[in-house]
Amino acid sequence: MLNEHARERPDPERPGRRAADGGPGADRPPRFIGRRHEISEVRRILAKTRLLTLTGAGGVGKTRLARRVSEIALPKYQDGVRLVELATIEDEDLLIPAVAAALGIRDTGQDLVALLVERLADKRMLLVLDNCEHLLDACAPLVQRLLRGTSRLRIMTTSRQPLGVYGEQVLCVPSLPVPEPGDSTRDIARRDAVRLFAERAATIRPGFLVDAVNARAIARLARLLDGIPLAIELAAVRLRTASVEDLANELDAHLDVPAENSPGRLARHQTLRATMDWSFGLCSSGERRLWERLSMFPGGVDLETAEGVCCGQALAAEDVLDLMAGLVDKSILNRTEQYGGAIRYRMLETIRAYGREQLPATDAEALRERYIDHYRRLAERLRVDRMEPGQIDHYRMLQLELPNMRAALDLCFGRPGDAPAGLEIASALWAHWVISGALSEGRHWLKRGLALVPGPSATRAMGLWASGLLSLYQGDPAAGAGLRECLALARQLRDEAVLAFALLMSGAAALSDGDAERGLPLLEDALARHRARGDVHAVGITLYFAALFTAPLSPDRSAAYGEELVSMCEERNAALFRAYALYALGLARWEQGDWRQTEAKMREVAAFWSAVDDRWGLLQCLEALAWTAGARGRHERAARLLGAADDLWRAVAASPSRLRYQARSHQECVEGARRALGTQAYTAAFRDGTRLRLFRAAAYALEEP
Repeated sequence: MLNEHARERPDPERPGRRAADGGPGADRPPRFIGRRHEISEVRRILAKTRLLTLTGAGGVGKTRLARRVSEIALPKYQDGVRLVELATIEDEDLLIPAVAAALGIRDTGQDLVALLVERLADKRMLLVLDNCEHLLDACAPLVQRLLRGTSRLRIMTTSRQPLGVYGEQVLCVPSLPVPEPGDSTRDIARRDAVRLFAERAATIRPGFLVDAVNARAIARLARLLDGIPLAIELAAVRLRTASVEDLANELDAHLDVPAENSPGRLARHQTLRATMDWSFGLCSSGERRLWERLSMFPGGVDLETAEGVCCGQALAAEDVLDLMAGLVDKSILNRTEQYGGAIRYRMLETIRAYGREQLPATDAEALRERYIDHYRRLAERLRVDRMEPGQIDHYRMLQLELPNMRAALDLCFGRPGDAPAGLEIASALWAHWVISGALSEGRHWLKRGLALVPGPSATRAMGLWASGLLSLYQGDPAAGAGLRECLALARQLRDEAVLAFALLMSGAAALSDGDAERGLPLLEDALARHRARGDVHAVGITLYFAALFTAPLSPDRSAAYGEELVSMCEERNAALFRAYALYALGLARWEQGDWRQTEAKMREVAAFWSAVDDRWGLLQCLEALAWTAGARGRHERAARLLGAADDLWRAVAASPSRLRYQARSHQECVEGARRALGTQAYTAAFRDGTRLRLFRAAAYALEEP
């Protein structure tokens, strides 16, 4: 996203600038160079062992090698390859939820590790954990438990040091081979370090080739850089202003490298560090400041955010765009295009870590305040619990910004004075935690914030509300205590908005326990209070929970709630909200006996949720579409859909029999299909369904019944 002022200036995202014309920072992914021996060795080891760790210095190419092997090995693993990027996970408590999310397992508050083990028990899968070095104490026991509880799972990790788990095989990833002194031009050109340099050089100087004129200088440069891929790529960008010979001389002088095999020769990590120092020194003062400040963003950044957060202290907002273009040209920043054409800028983790080291303490303090303020406002602006256009875009943007939101939360909870802002952020994200299935992560941040904000305040009350809601979704009995405190605090504060929310969730909790006599009046009271305040978003949230939980108890009332909510969503073009409204209305129609309306609504919602990858929502639709198939007399289809849903229910450690608005209909569907087909045919169809993967199951559900 660009602000209005930015649109008037030259933009590196537009034609005419090198980053957009295929330069080193452009979107085109770099071609993988070399590593034939390492690829062969990794595949050989994985065939014989269940845990392999790729180690090596930063910048040596561990991640690229792991990704390349994953691509090649994919056909060998019938249940696929899953990669979990851990570089942006700084809190050990978030490791297991991150792995579960990568595997499509919704966090329901159960023992997630036990759930992972159950889910992976018979899977022939390769799990790749990338960048484990800062989470070793958490990764090691997780990996050990996964391996002990499964039979065919293979795990590959990348880390600067081994995990130390029994049975672990370690492969140290070497630098790329460099030319030997005396090599011919042809031999020099064949060395992988030279091939990488030539590949990157050609993006800067189209048509660049290794020839008799430049081969010796390139060979010397490759040896100076010890064949470290990241160092080679950083050096290659200098060809825009220097010849290969000048570049080699410049590096030689800067690195001051002793002779080959000398005892004083730099270690590889020192060579990379020296190359980073050299690259940093080649940047302008403004580029250096921006590099330092952009290192605060583990999830990358868009131009508007960089201009808003990084300016100040001798860096003007109007200069940020051109400085970013310079960093893209120097391969410090990578430019990527996201959903909808939005441009985002990222750093490799090694480069980002270097920038953080260079950031002066005085700049860091001022940047900290702007960073927290920006993400507090962004969390509020991107709320997905509001009945307004752009909900899907907001959700996807939050997914992109989540690593940065985590960094902001860590900053907030690092100082008591900033804790209220952190609790506001965590509470504002409650709907995102639910939709994305990150319930434990949401509760993790809310728990930290509530511990640091003990006094009576609306911020604490809404934190208690959000925490109680997530606990309720997870079936945690502790939800009641938090909601009771929230209700008491709202009354103490005489805050009508918080009181209405507290009454809403107290009613939902009572209905989930089967106490309609207590729950329905509480929901009605909450709805009346929200209406009186004119808060359309809160009215929408209340109508959804009311429609959902009253469906089995009072179908007509539930349908009225659902119809009103659908109408409100359509008036306001709130697509994400509308899908949930249609789902709740579909359940009401089912309870009213109109299975055709239920089927039509569930098919529409399933298509939508499939497009936005809402796995929890898709599961609910598969379950309901099994019921409608049974109502049609298509009992084999019903059994197959029940099987597909069952596999997903197991993945989230849940069951329709534990949800009051589904339990009776689920049991009737199972009994009807089994009676119509006979036990043997029912079991066969059910098993067919369990073999469908999520999106194949969704496609099957969307076929004409």
